[in-house]
Amino acid sequence: MEFLERANLSPFATLSENSRGREREEEQCDIRPVFQRDRDRILHSKAFRRMKHKTQVFLTPQGDHYRTRLTHTLEVNQTARTIAKALRLNEDLTEAIALGHDLGHTPFGHAGEEVLNRLCSGGFLHNEQSVRIVEKLEKQGKGLNLTWEVRDGILNHQTASMPATPEGRIVRLSDKIAYINHDIDDAIRAHVLCEEEIPLEYRRVLGFSTRERLNTLIHDMIISSQGTGEIQLSSKVEQAMRCLRVFMFEHVYRNSRAKGEELKAKELLKRLFSYYMEEPSRLPEQFYAMRERGEALDRVVCDYIAGMTDQYAIAKFEEFFMPKAWQAL
Repeated sequence: MEFLERANLSPFATLSENSRGREREEEQCDIRPVFQRDRDRILHSKAFRRMKHKTQVFLTPQGDHYRTRLTHTLEVNQTARTIAKALRLNEDLTEAIALGHDLGHTPFGHAGEEVLNRLCSGGFLHNEQSVRIVEKLEKQGKGLNLTWEVRDGILNHQTASMPATPEGRIVRLSDKIAYINHDIDDAIRAHVLCEEEIPLEYRRVLGFSTRERLNTLIHDMIISSQGTGEIQLSSKVEQAMRCLRVFMFEHVYRNSRAKGEELKAKELLKRLFSYYMEEPSRLPEQFYAMRERGEALDRVVCDYIAGMTDQYAIAKFEEFFMPKAWQAL
């Protein structure tokens, strides 16, 4: 497999055999290069499975077709792999970063992230939490021991950062391409937005449907990046996408109808945080042990709450704060 990478991939690709390695040395797998092995570890992790019950944008939507954090991740992955394949970059590395980039997201989407960022003394950012999960929290505190390149791509997928590899930079842009377009689709489904409300000037550049916009953005990135060593969009398409993102913040991400349940979700997480700070013995054994090993209590509580699904957080709130019918023994 490493020979095939050398023979077939672009000179700009990150080769598995050139990886900067893992924090803990391991014997190589006999059939899988290191980035493919990382992809598999993320796919089989508990944090990855939990994303199926975590909010993407719409809290507690009525319907089965709204995106969750997991389906968002799968759409990012598909877009990123399409681009990486066309540019002859490393698909395994691209996929590992894409599948792992949102592992650290909280229940209730960015509303939960805002709450934990205020409550935790060291702050809380989901990209940093994603790295913390793969380094320290998965496998009962052993972590997944991923390669440096995958961890770098996960950490730096945010707008303000830049990954070291072209594969990481593909995921960084694919994340935006995916969420802008699928959030439009979900907003239309929720009657928060209709296609005609999107400014005509952006639609003329990007397309008049989700399908057209995805096609435009993916093709433009491939054509603009081909043979340059850079991962980029043309200036015209990039500007239209930036403006469309601003439009989405104004009309969807901060829309009261889409975010009507956020205050309740934030209050729920605040109450859970206070409860576990006052009653750390109620933390699961793995997290209580972290506290005994010297981790700050507020960080451990954040780790536990951030890993909850929406339903589990609600169930814990009901367990601790909702009165139950008294039953005689």
